[in-house]
Amino acid sequence: MTAQTDIPTPRSPYVRRKTTRGNYELYSWVFMRASGVLLVVLVFGHLFVNLMVGDGVKAIDFAFVGGKWSSPFWQIWDLLMLWLAMIHGTNGVRTIINDYAQRDVTRGVLKSLLYLAFTITVVLGTLVIFTFDPCPPDAPAELLASFCTA
Repeated sequence: MTAQTDIPTPRSPYVRRKTTRGNYELYSWVFMRASGVLLVVLVFGHLFVNLMVGDGVKAIDFAFVGGKWSSPFWQIWDLLMLWLAMIHGTNGVRTIINDYAQRDVTRGVLKSLLYLAFTITVVLGTLVIFTFDPCPPDAPAELLASFCTA
């Protein structure tokens, strides 16, 4: 009497499973490479302007950020850096979760927490960048000297 098993014999040829998911993982892989290159440019540009131009790190304060974010160019620069870094990092952690979480429930919970953290960070970061008031009404005059009109 032979028992039926679900384990294939060791010499059975590999059979590729058909998938209907499309090319999401390919696009994810390409995005990681492209966003990585763009992030290198954005981050090193950010560091150069903040640390090397002007008085260096000792000059970074509220007035420095206010002066920088009073320009739409720097708002878009920092916003692009935030979004790309968050999408890039979330995609990388999603891949790690898919690789190492063995149970479907664990994978679902971890990815849900990841997407929640992503959403909160991106929404709050975007709000800070675009609602930041570089000229608050109750700020001391010496703080606002270079970019606010009295």
